[in-house]
Amino acid sequence: MYLLIVFLPLIGACVGGLGGQWLGGRGSFIVTSTCTALSALLSVLAFYEVGLLGSPCIGLQLTWIHCELFQANWGFLFDSLTVTMLIVVTVVSTLVHIYSGSYMETDPHLSRFCSYLSLFTFFMLMLVTADNFIQLFMGWEGVGLCSYLLIGFWFTRIQANKSAIKAIIVNRLGDFGITIGILMIFYFFKSVKFATVFSLVHHLATTSNNSHFLNGEFDALTLISLFLFIGAVGKSAQLGLHTWLPSAMEGPTPVSALIHAATMVTAGIFMIIRCSALFEYAPTTLAIVTLVGAMTAFFAATSGMLQNDLKKVIAYSTCSQLGYMIFACGLSHYSVSLFHVMNHAFFKALLFLSAGAVIHSMADEQDMRKMGGLVRSLPLPYIMIVIGSLALMGFPYLTGFYSKDVILELAYASYTVSGHFAHWLGTLSAFFTAFYSFRLLFLTFLSAPQGYKASYQAVHEAPFLLGFPLMVLAFGSIFAGYLFKDMMIGLGTPFFGNSIFMLPQHYLSLDGEFFLPYFIKGIPVLLSLLGAILALIFYYSFPGFSATSVQTSVLTQIPLKVQIYTFFNRSWFFDRVYNEWGGRFFMASGYALTFKMVDKGILELFGPLGISRTLQKFAPNVVYGLTQKGSIPHYAFTMILGVALAIILNGVFFIAPDFTSFFSELPKESALQFFLIFVVLLASDL
Repeated sequence: MYLLIVFLPLIGACVGGLGGQWLGGRGSFIVTSTCTALSALLSVLAFYEVGLLGSPCIGLQLTWIHCELFQANWGFLFDSLTVTMLIVVTVVSTLVHIYSGSYMETDPHLSRFCSYLSLFTFFMLMLVTADNFIQLFMGWEGVGLCSYLLIGFWFTRIQANKSAIKAIIVNRLGDFGITIGILMIFYFFKSVKFATVFSLVHHLATTSNNSHFLNGEFDALTLISLFLFIGAVGKSAQLGLHTWLPSAMEGPTPVSALIHAATMVTAGIFMIIRCSALFEYAPTTLAIVTLVGAMTAFFAATSGMLQNDLKKVIAYSTCSQLGYMIFACGLSHYSVSLFHVMNHAFFKALLFLSAGAVIHSMADEQDMRKMGGLVRSLPLPYIMIVIGSLALMGFPYLTGFYSKDVILELAYASYTVSGHFAHWLGTLSAFFTAFYSFRLLFLTFLSAPQGYKASYQAVHEAPFLLGFPLMVLAFGSIFAGYLFKDMMIGLGTPFFGNSIFMLPQHYLSLDGEFFLPYFIKGIPVLLSLLGAILALIFYYSFPGFSATSVQTSVLTQIPLKVQIYTFFNRSWFFDRVYNEWGGRFFMASGYALTFKMVDKGILELFGPLGISRTLQKFAPNVVYGLTQKGSIPHYAFTMILGVALAIILNGVFFIAPDFTSFFSELPKESALQFFLIFVVLLASDL
């Protein structure tokens, strides 16, 4: 049963993709959706057996790589952490598959799309069920590959191709970090198996474990955890390597929902939680994780505040919520971070799929400035987006309230500099989150119609296959937090068992959370309500502000308020800085060095044209001037010279590594005779 959970999506991907020519788009949709739904059903049974009954399962230990000390097996680990992620991945993926059957029904490549979705799900399941770092890395790279395929699914669109390339290149930067981290883990622990590595962490932490890096001496666990965190920064779109996430909106909307809610971006969070034993003994890394997560939450919230693309607003909200999850891990509260991952999956999938229903009915229009007045035409997506937005902003007693507010309270209760920094930035981010959530509602549904008449003529309510997943996700967005909070984050809950490790001193802030002043607990809620009210008032009073259009090249000549608008609308100019300082530099240096010097200067000498030109130029001289002289001593000399070179090369590279030792091992008579023959032949030739 446990193996079927993992491999059913792979079977669906192979049958639906390779057999799409005979099954057709509808047949591939049925096959892939059925396999994913069965996997979700079995995941519920696994959650009951492993999570609720407390019986972890280890399965299929088969040799994969065995080379001297290095051994990596095919192995699957099903503990409480794994089965929680299985519920998130398979349930959301099943709903996205069902939704895609209606959303993509007119696409001629529906079979390929459904195959990619199932393959995406399979690699994510491989990642969360792995029992060693190599298998985890295989799933890690697999979801990166599938994100590239799905973001660039509409390959005839230039911007989709650019976004897909951007996503895979930015993720490669993060993957470089996790690769070094895994290599260091094997160097210090002589194993890549989770059970072995995590059991030896305490021994390594209490002994001399310094490592030399960049001409400096560092703590080994600090370096390992930092490199692993770099991988999480790329995969989970943290500040610095976040630029691929908004660009990923060029793919179909079901892809955006799957990437942002259940796969890809949650992979980095899961990896940190899985490696909690490594991070717990690296306090410096935990502080860095907290700071980066807090800055990401604030940056993304301010950037999403003034976006005009409907999907990009929700994308930046994902980036912001990932910041909350990351700095919760930095505070050593991994279970709270995982709880927010689960809650976020429900309301973020709800927001994306509801936005897709709006875009689908508006003839693929995504600009909110060309919408408005849709509340009567699209009541179901409107209600769903209201529920998702309220859960996202942390409205009391909805799903987001039970996890996001707990993260902020624990940050304050940690009584550390990094914890208080994360608390106040996270609290300000809650204000901006509410602001852009209700700005989205106003511009899309409540404002006066701003779009073209032809777009409104095509508006229609969502069909059943689009509406059913929305209602299921709405139920989870309302009740999931309340139903699972005591089981997953209650003080002393045995749910996670040994799957998550925390040092005893880090449990103290759990006690401190219950003794916080009430005004500290109430600040995020009050700021969220204030942000929502201000958004409605502001955009009701100044409806033309949303249509402001400026050119960044004349920033010094425009008013300050427009400069601020442009700064946030262009996401703090991260893409511009990367393009001008990074992209253009590497393009120019690559053209000057690689293309002009290597390709044109060196390789073409040995390429097809280079060889022909070289032979035409030097062949007459070689044939008539150097080799074909008609002299027998010359021919003998050439042969002896070739034999001598062969003997010397054989001696240097195969017999004796030292050149002098080769000649010292020859008999003196042989060496003398060899030398005399060489001199005589050379003299006779001259």
